[in-house]
Amino acid sequence: MASFRKAYLLKQRYSARMLRQRGIHGVGVGFKEPSKPHKGAALIVYADAISAASGKNRKGKSKPKALSLPAKLKAEIPVRIVRSTKFHKNSLLPSRFRRRIRPVPAGYSVGTPNVSGTVGLIVSDKKKPGSRFILSNNHVLVNENSNRPSATIQPGGADGGTVPRDKIGSVQRFVKLHKNKPNFLDAALSKPLRRNLLSPSYAVYGNVPGFVRSYAIGDKFKKVGRTTGAVTGTVESIHTDIQVNYGDYGNLGTITFKNQSVIRGKRPVSLGGDSGSVWLTRRGNLAAAVNFAGTEEGRLSIAYPVEWFMKVFGTRVARSGRRSILAPARGGKQKYMCVRPLGRKTEKALRPKQCRFVSKS
Repeated sequence: MASFRKAYLLKQRYSARMLRQRGIHGVGVGFKEPSKPHKGAALIVYADAISAASGKNRKGKSKPKALSLPAKLKAEIPVRIVRSTKFHKNSLLPSRFRRRIRPVPAGYSVGTPNVSGTVGLIVSDKKKPGSRFILSNNHVLVNENSNRPSATIQPGGADGGTVPRDKIGSVQRFVKLHKNKPNFLDAALSKPLRRNLLSPSYAVYGNVPGFVRSYAIGDKFKKVGRTTGAVTGTVESIHTDIQVNYGDYGNLGTITFKNQSVIRGKRPVSLGGDSGSVWLTRRGNLAAAVNFAGTEEGRLSIAYPVEWFMKVFGTRVARSGRRSILAPARGGKQKYMCVRPLGRKTEKALRPKQCRFVSKS
């Protein structure tokens, strides 16, 4: 039976080579058999429906190229192929959570004059417990992945939001996305014009008492997104290196993310406009992971641990009352079937960039 540590180390060794192969979109770590977790780990490969054999069919047309896996890899660990379309940042579709609401809770439409995504969480700066900010994605709140002024409006522009009527704030800081080196977070923090414009609550589920430091393969989550609404999902793989298509946003095209989580739903859980939504633990409502991409049909969500966002931005989950910030729940396990913290070197490299000021007009 293969260990999760061995699966993680082999993923680290082979993923870059495998992701260069046409038709492979992601390589991560998960269960060999999801219905039988005791059977141990496997390398999970997210790929197109690729033929087991290449060549020509009876009509003389070329068959799809066979999936080629390193021989040493197949000898060392089980490999589970998961059919998947390409992953892409979420775009837009209509939803009941796209309406204007004040004060603004997590789960509702937010964005710029051109884009709509989801308010992931309302958070506070650790050094300023009474502060409130919006946690969401770079591609939801930022002006083309740059530090140009970015007004935050609720609802987002695709849902009819306009400036100045619906402006609630401006992007304060964001993690820049890179075309030619690995990415870890699609993340941005927006500061409101006034503190009382934001409600430290979560649509449908209410109070979020904190966040977890870690979670494991097989964990059950729930979330509210601007498009799919209230949904549930299961962590299918972690430590997943994955390619995500950003199209013409910031002139990025398809870029690589390292050590992401893939969360599967029985119905769509990550469609256009759900970007920025935050997965909560099924029990306890603790924030767990930040959604930012998915497959075309929406059954797979690509997310990163919310603990990474909190570390990089120096934030905690906000709440009303005297106790303004809540510390994370325990769960910093170092087991390889659990998500791992960012290394100090990586965390330092992800230092957020400051956005330029947006005038009140």
